[in-house]
Amino acid sequence: MKSINPATGELIKEYSEMSEGQVKEVVDLNFEAWKGYRETSFAQRSQWMQKAAELLRSRREEYARLITAEMGKRIAESYSEVEKCAWVCEYYAENAEQMLVDELMESDATKSMAVFNPLGPVLAVMPWNFPFWQVFRFAAPALMAGNAGLLKHASNVQGCALAIEEVFRDAGFPENIFRTLVISSSKVEAVIAHPAVKAVTLTGSEYAGSQVASLAGKYLKKSVLELGGSDPFIVLADADLEKAAKVAVGSRMITSGQTCIAAKRFIVEQHVAAPFLEKVKALMEAYEPGDPGKEETSLAPLARPDLVDDIDNQVKKSVEQGAQIISGGSRVEGIGNYYSPTILTNVSRGMPVYMEETFGPVAVVLPVEDEKEAIEVANDSLYGLGASLWTSDLKKGEELARKIEAGAVFVNGLVKSDPRLPFGGIKNSGYGRELSGYGIKEFVNIKTVWIK
Repeated sequence: MKSINPATGELIKEYSEMSEGQVKEVVDLNFEAWKGYRETSFAQRSQWMQKAAELLRSRREEYARLITAEMGKRIAESYSEVEKCAWVCEYYAENAEQMLVDELMESDATKSMAVFNPLGPVLAVMPWNFPFWQVFRFAAPALMAGNAGLLKHASNVQGCALAIEEVFRDAGFPENIFRTLVISSSKVEAVIAHPAVKAVTLTGSEYAGSQVASLAGKYLKKSVLELGGSDPFIVLADADLEKAAKVAVGSRMITSGQTCIAAKRFIVEQHVAAPFLEKVKALMEAYEPGDPGKEETSLAPLARPDLVDDIDNQVKKSVEQGAQIISGGSRVEGIGNYYSPTILTNVSRGMPVYMEETFGPVAVVLPVEDEKEAIEVANDSLYGLGASLWTSDLKKGEELARKIEAGAVFVNGLVKSDPRLPFGGIKNSGYGRELSGYGIKEFVNIKTVWIK
């Protein structure tokens, strides 16, 4: 298992995969640690989680450099990612106990209530694009709820995976309560099948989600999936075009476009489509490839060479079917996995850039006649993760937001994850929720207690 710098192609480190026996030993140790950990108080867990937040902040430089080296995002984005992980640790340290307080209910009993017990070890199968954040947004609520954590991270970010294990260990959490499994996808079934593992959560591709969901069903384990997205960015005629264009490009270019909730389909009312496109084009053409480890760099590489192939093929096939390139549309020659910021118009249903998730710096501009057609085009997707809608009429914005098929709709704002808000999708974007009080209750036994 190799960690390779996406900007230079240089080998950072090679990791030996755990054997089946080693995997079983780690899972067994995780389960044994959980037996005692589930009896700890919220106050004790909160103390450890607060310490984890402190360690993240004190080691921000080290961990941000590791993120950038392994998966290639701009160092400024890596700094922000580490900070956000500290935030989610603090959020659940401060709020988990209240979120899981017994809920009294009326019934024929003298006293009846719902109580929230931890399930046990939870396996997280995580992606490389936010190698710290994706893990912490699962781990902070899971551990605060009294569960144990097992991490199967993407093969190219094993350094990040082991660093996260280090954070929880150094924060004082019991030995083995959070462990990293250095394994490939072929060994995931054995972990899910293990009787000690009670649930599985995955963030990743639609294909990976379908495989893990099948295994979770086979072994009767609870699962939560956060999968791909083809997020619409709707701009109505009365929107602030300057601000909308700036946020649209910022959303599309986060992590060089390698995020599920990036704006991907710019759906714009016809008579403002031209000025909006002009503003977007100017902003995207200002991005220039460079060393992601330098603060001034605007365009970072994609994480792997095959991802450049994938996005390039989607663009080429769409152009063959009639799409028009307004800007970009090609690899950046030279060392590293760079792809030029790209804008496509004249895109229609059936083209790869319309139907599929585009995991790279490629934006599609789709002019529509009116807001009714805008909603129809937004919902004409296999995915339903996030959506952004821009209008100066907030009442209209709220009404239309209710009609968009997505797990989250942001009116006049960038789609983002926030520890305080539920996060997740519908349709092929997955099921279940992370973050907020809804997220922490995904992996607890909601138990009825009836007393008379």
